[in-house]
Amino acid sequence: MDDPEHRWHDMGGDAAGPVPMDGHDFAIWEKRVDALVILGQQRGHFTVDGLRRALEDMGEAAFNEMTYYERWIASLNQNLVEAGVYSLEELGAKMEEIKARGDTYGAVQS
Repeated sequence: MDDPEHRWHDMGGDAAGPVPMDGHDFAIWEKRVDALVILGQQRGHFTVDGLRRALEDMGEAAFNEMTYYERWIASLNQNLVEAGVYSLEELGAKMEEIKARGDTYGAVQS
C-alpha cells in the first residue's frame, strides 16, 4: 500500500465485499487458541493491545497467508515469549516432544 497514512493491514474504509453470515464449525485447535488467549489475558501475561501489536507486526505476507487462528496463535506465542512465560528453546523442545507422540490420538494411546 502506498498510502503513508495507513499500514498494509489497515483496511478501514476499503471495500471488502459481503460478510459471510453462514456458520463456521470451529476446529478443536481453534477453540483451544481462543481459550489460551482468554487465560493469558486473565493471568496478566498480555493485553488486547499486545496481541494486536504482534498481529500488525507480523508482516504482510504472513498476515495474508495465515488463517485467522494461525495469526492469533502466532500473536499469542509472541506475547507469551515476551512475557517470559517460556522461551523459544522451551517451546521448540515441547513441540518436538509432542511430535514424537504421533499424529493421532490413537497413535498416542498405543
